[in-house]
Amino acid sequence: MEKITSFTIDHLRLLPGVYVSRKDPAGGAVITTFDLRMTRPNNEPVMNTAEMHAIEHLGATFLRNHPVYGSKVIYFGPMGCRTGFYLLLCGDFESVDIVPLMVEMFEFIRDFEGEIPGAQPKDCGNYLDMNLPMAKYLARKYLDEVLYDIDDERLVYPE
Repeated sequence: MEKITSFTIDHLRLLPGVYVSRKDPAGGAVITTFDLRMTRPNNEPVMNTAEMHAIEHLGATFLRNHPVYGSKVIYFGPMGCRTGFYLLLCGDFESVDIVPLMVEMFEFIRDFEGEIPGAQPKDCGNYLDMNLPMAKYLARKYLDEVLYDIDDERLVYPE
């Protein structure tokens, strides 16, 4: 059996960043999968499920309500390894194309106050597993350490 593309990336050299993971044809369109890597794999602690869950709810709400990208969002959700998130958009995009969108989204998460959308028992199957303060901390960290001054090393997978 062949390795899937994401298992062929050298995770020992991978830095937090915004990467195009793959592009797939779907009908007459292209689906671009982005790897939003928030922590350095195998080097720093992974994110806990509660803060990832809060980021997922806030990020998905932000993205699906975005005036430009909302209709292009296919999926936003956590990686099983808990080092980042996947974002799937309808369209042929490069990493640099979505940096402004990611800055907007993570600023939204960093600055969010109030009840997390969908954090009610009738709306979510694990609504108690949320950590907004830590989600805000991680959003701020990703903005400050990655997104605000992003360069090619954090936009293209290492060879």
